[in-house]
Parts: sequence; structure tokens; C-alpha cells
Amino acid sequence: MHRFEEPAATGDGTSAAGVADDDTADFVADQYARDIAEVSAVEVITTTAVHLMSAAAVKCGLADDPATQTDLAEARKLIISLAGLVTAASPELGDQHARSLRDGLRSLQLAFREASPYPDAVGKGPGEKYTGPVS
Repeated sequence: MHRFEEPAATGDGTSAAGVADDDTADFVADQYARDIAEVSAVEVITTTAVHLMSAAAVKCGLADDPATQTDLAEARKLIISLAGLVTAASPELGDQHARSLRDGLRSLQLAFREASPYPDAVGKGPGEKYTGPVS
């Protein structure tokens, strides 16, 4: 697993990693570069897609507390972004990765339609500009 969090401050002028606060930004940037250099493009793309899927699912009301977490305007943005990423990246990902991402995207598009009090017409829903009509 790759860590991308900043080290926590200790209160004595150093971070948890023992780096002076003034140097923390440089340390974190170096750590990001080292971590990201070890990650394949397919992993970066699929991880990004999974984050978009998770956020969209919550915003579509598919999480623990739909009454407070549902936000279809936000879900629309996330699904459109996911559709663009999946459509553009699919040829580079290979069939196994691309198929599971397309399936997840389709499920979110259908969940969005079901959650919407006024569903978009088929072909006009979030991401359908990139994926084609979903039904």
C-alpha cells in the first residue's frame, strides 16, 4: 500500500518523521516521488477510478446514511469524471481491468437514475456522453 499522507506534527517543531517543519514540504514531496515511482500506471488509474466509484456510490445514497449523504449534483460530477477516465483508459488497461471498471461505472449510472426523483432520459444521464446509453 502506498502512503500519501503528510507526517503529523509533534508540537516540538518537528514532524512525526523527525523532520523540521520547514523541511516537511520537501520531505513529503520527496516521499511522494519515491512512492509514485514504484506504482504502475494501471494501478494509479484503477485506484483513481475506485476512489471516484466509492465517492459516487456514497453521493448516490448507497452508503450507511443516505438521508444525509446523498447529493446527486455531486454524484453526477463524479460519475461523469469516472466515465471519462474509464473510456479514455480502457484501451490501455487490458480487458480484465477495463471490464470491471465499466461494470462498476454502469452500476453507478443505474443507481443514479434510480435515486433521481426526475431521471434523465436514456442517453442523457451522467457519463452517457462517453459510454453511450445505459439501461
